[in-house]
Amino acid sequence: MRYAQGGGLTDERRAFREKLRMDATERFRQGDENPVIAHDLRVSVRSVQRWRRAWSQNGPRALASKGPASLPLLSDELFAVLERELAKGPVAHGWPDQTWTLSRIKTLIGRRFHKSYTVQGVAALLKRHGWSCQVPARRAIERDETAVAGWVKETWPSVEGPWRRSTPGSSSRTRPDSR
Repeated sequence: MRYAQGGGLTDERRAFREKLRMDATERFRQGDENPVIAHDLRVSVRSVQRWRRAWSQNGPRALASKGPASLPLLSDELFAVLERELAKGPVAHGWPDQTWTLSRIKTLIGRRFHKSYTVQGVAALLKRHGWSCQVPARRAIERDETAVAGWVKETWPSVEGPWRRSTPGSSSRTRPDSR
């Protein structure tokens, strides 16, 4: 996502930026130079150049806000429907266990609403509506500690690989030890 708000500017932030552009139009009429305007408004000179070009071609209406860049794919009404579907659980939608993952929710949105989201887009959508990822507060009752210990000793070292060489080496590119 481009902005920290999770996918776009808020209405207040969009209004603030539009006010900056309108302040710049006043300065254009007064004949101020681009670097002076940029310094006073605390924006880049390049932005002021773009604004001046648009202003000179189409007037102040060219710098007016055009609203949000895109509307959300799921409206608040459709998100309420999605919440009801999520409350039914993954098993009701054909998955073998009771775990909602982002890719499963993405698939559910595609099946139910015929809308296409990325996994990151699903995460942003859920976060925007107050959802958060859930992490178990305690370990599972069925956890087999001996199996876990055996896996850590036998399987994990081959997956992770050695941290260091078994023989001393050199960081020099010209010495053969480093190859």
